[in-house]
Amino acid sequence: MPGLHTIVCLKVVPKSEEVSVDPETRTLDRGNARSEINGQDMNALEAALDLKDTYGGRITILSMGPPFFEPFLRLGLAMGADAAYLMSDRAFGGADTLATSYTLAAGIKAIGGCDLVLCGEESSDGATAQVPPGIAEWLDLPQITYVSRVQVMKKARLLRARRQLQSGYEMVETLLPCVLSVKLGINEPRFLDFQRWEWAMEEAPVTVWTAADLGLDEGYLGLPGSPTAVSSVGAAPSAQRRGEFLSGTPQEEAQQLLERIRPLVRLS
Repeated sequence: MPGLHTIVCLKVVPKSEEVSVDPETRTLDRGNARSEINGQDMNALEAALDLKDTYGGRITILSMGPPFFEPFLRLGLAMGADAAYLMSDRAFGGADTLATSYTLAAGIKAIGGCDLVLCGEESSDGATAQVPPGIAEWLDLPQITYVSRVQVMKKARLLRARRQLQSGYEMVETLLPCVLSVKLGINEPRFLDFQRWEWAMEEAPVTVWTAADLGLDEGYLGLPGSPTAVSSVGAAPSAQRRGEFLSGTPQEEAQQLLERIRPLVRLS
């Protein structure tokens, strides 16, 4: 079997602690939030790089989002990926998991197919874990979710994955090509390869596709093509515990503390 061609679906997400929700559109407002590559997607990219180190081949990064995603894709190229594609069009805005998986699956077809699609299990700004299975369904490929380890048997074009479960794990095998979604923290993403830095940041092309470029069905794109509707947005009640500060000398504070905890202690 020749070297693997792996496509890694990579998403750029707002930092969770800085994002807000637009009360009118009920969509995420990332205007004042810094961005980063989704954690699970970094683990997926590292898994792809490890497979490339072992079996050879090439890695293609695929993402969907606004133009400012491009520098983040170039970071993936600097880590060791070989090509990057960004699907960027206002028509993609507001997409739910169905529309997102349709668009990414169309991008994978346009790239020309592959041996393996690697995704993070879920994104920090959505946390649905629905996009990787959706991609598999659109492409009519077998899928394995909750993956924590990957092994490829070259001669048989067979992939074996360890699938993490709540009570343990199971080993699953499937033929290539297939779609995997990996769990957060299954590996340690490597540092950038600074010998690739100049090429990745200045010379490497990042191909940008619009909906028209790929002839996509507008009925499956963006907010109009998303059957999921957010009916309301509200703030969860605070889980912060009551706090009380004691004052005085150390002896006085100790006495106050004793008086507060004595009613709560039952002596046998």
